[in-house]
Amino acid sequence: MSAEYEKLQNILKTVREKTDFVPDIAIVLGSGLGAYAEGIKTVCEIPYSDLPGFPVSTVQGHSGKFIFGYDGDKKVVCMKGRVHMYEGYKPAEVVMPIRLMYMMGAKILFLTNAAGGINESFHPGCLMLIEDQIAYHVTNPLIGPNVEELGTRFPDMTSIYDKELCSIIEKTAAEQNSELFKGVYVQLSGPSYESPAEIRALRSLGGSAVGMSTAIEAIAARHAGMKICGISVISNMAAGITGEELNHEEVQKAADSVSERFEKLVRASIAAF
Repeated sequence: MSAEYEKLQNILKTVREKTDFVPDIAIVLGSGLGAYAEGIKTVCEIPYSDLPGFPVSTVQGHSGKFIFGYDGDKKVVCMKGRVHMYEGYKPAEVVMPIRLMYMMGAKILFLTNAAGGINESFHPGCLMLIEDQIAYHVTNPLIGPNVEELGTRFPDMTSIYDKELCSIIEKTAAEQNSELFKGVYVQLSGPSYESPAEIRALRSLGGSAVGMSTAIEAIAARHAGMKICGISVISNMAAGITGEELNHEEVQKAADSVSERFEKLVRASIAAF
């Protein structure tokens, strides 16, 4: 057994001492998007700080706990608050929660985040279905000894975001008359926001939105064989597009403003999975 897998097994043992709930769907709730969890019929909550050797979220707007329960008849585990590399965590630590939720039993991973819009047709408060991703100057979380118990040494990344799940989300948005853009999400390390020149470079690479999370989580989930989908809330236009300076408080406010529509779309999509 690899050292990383043994560590995960020990954490899973602690989880099982608190709950025997086995989720089918794992959901990561990004900045300002935690209100979704309030609509879940909760069975159990576990703060990250209760788990030995587990990374703890330090960012405002990230509660830092697992919430187990039912969304309708679907068994879900919510990650209310994620951890990031800019907090000082290594990539393997950042994806530890994803791997743990897989080991809990989740086969589907629904990723969400607040992101800056690179595509100039976007606007603050709109939603973007993630079709593909670019992990730009971000260390791959699979570097180092392969965790053979989770996946192959060289996992394929041709279709990271599951086409069937994406189709369900698109159809659900259409039924709700909810505006939904599609695009490519780019992850940078943060914590500083991008420069206007960097945004121009990312646009030339095909990026539609940019943030500081998600892509390495998707890589780890794909390595483990999970089906993945994701939505970005465009909380602001990226640096240089409007000339306005960026700050985290505005990101949270924008995410809050669209939280009801976001929650409605996520909940109806999960019901159809």
